[in-house]
Amino acid sequence: MNTHVFFCPPPRTLMGRGCRHELPALIAHLGWRRGLLITDRFFTIQTTWVQDHIAACREQGIELVVFDGGEPDPSTTLCDQATLQVRAHLADHPIDFVLALGGGSNIDLAKALCLTVPTGEPIRTYSGAWPAHTKPLPLIALPTTSGTGSEATPGAILVDPDNATKIAVMGNALRPAIAVIDPELSDSCPPRVTADAGIDALTHAIESFVTQDASLFDRGGSPDPGYSGRSSLTMMFARESIRLCGQYMLRAYRDGTDTEARDGMASASYYAALSYGTAGLNAVHGIAYALAGLTHQSHGTTNAVLLPYVLDELRETRASELLEVAQLLGMPTGKPEDTLLALPAYVRSLVEQLDIPSDLSQCGVQEHQLERLLSDALQVTRLAKAFPVANCTSAYQRIIQHAFEGSLAGALTHN
Repeated sequence: MNTHVFFCPPPRTLMGRGCRHELPALIAHLGWRRGLLITDRFFTIQTTWVQDHIAACREQGIELVVFDGGEPDPSTTLCDQATLQVRAHLADHPIDFVLALGGGSNIDLAKALCLTVPTGEPIRTYSGAWPAHTKPLPLIALPTTSGTGSEATPGAILVDPDNATKIAVMGNALRPAIAVIDPELSDSCPPRVTADAGIDALTHAIESFVTQDASLFDRGGSPDPGYSGRSSLTMMFARESIRLCGQYMLRAYRDGTDTEARDGMASASYYAALSYGTAGLNAVHGIAYALAGLTHQSHGTTNAVLLPYVLDELRETRASELLEVAQLLGMPTGKPEDTLLALPAYVRSLVEQLDIPSDLSQCGVQEHQLERLLSDALQVTRLAKAFPVANCTSAYQRIIQHAFEGSLAGALTHN
């Protein structure tokens, strides 16, 4: 049993509309003079943000080298190729920091490159315990979506093309040294991206709110755990994130020019990250990773389709927390037992209003694939162990079956 809380947020946060313009002066103040900017071609071609930042850094005496080969769901292969390309370009001129501009995929790639660019090692070298004396480059994260939370977490998620699953590279040294939460960067997000990111933020907040307690969490004996279970501190951030998602998620999706909603979702995403970045996640993400490998649906979609059915499974073991979630989301109050039945269906209605599939068959899953989905999900043991139920295998099996059927205890089967 753990007797103390462990919490590890980013050392510095800039937050607010337009705050990214303060970043070059902060970089100069820290004494960093040469950096690597990781992004993708959308941002180098379709926006002026990259060139604007290069120019602003140059005025502070800071040089930036750009790699714009980022891709959605970056693979270990992409990371290793980028490592070779960047190292060849840098030659014998080392860099002081890495800066990531984009969504969670670009930030995850940047985290991985913080490890591999200094050493030239393939990223798989760091998928388990790191070699002794590993010291990644400091990272600055500028998220352009409001949902991923990678700007506050200790992990990078990469696709392993050998088996189409995702591997995690974990360590608190990968948490960004600076997180820049500027809602202006999300103003141009199209509705589909806004929906996926928003439901991802809500999932992070709810899942970390109901996950394993810090006192019971398996830290693997580490004195510096990346994830360490929920506490009153993480739950404080989760509550505010859930409230903001309930208030602003649909508004941001329906009207991308609603700056109040964009600002609210930027905060919701970061607060969710401050919660799950320490508390950790469990069944939704555990099954979603397996579902993504099976269907290649987006991360937001795979989370969204599973969230209602996971909540349905937790009605007994996390009743008081789910009643609080219902209140934070603005659900009508009623008898506790009625609210517990109604919450999963309410969350499913939010998913449907975001035009996201709300059962596995809508994602293209066939019945004969359910057994494989269960097996793959249970292999993500770090998430399965954190699911607060007596028998995780049976719980996962019920969740997957109900998600395929579209059946919730408090609602009619809807497919």
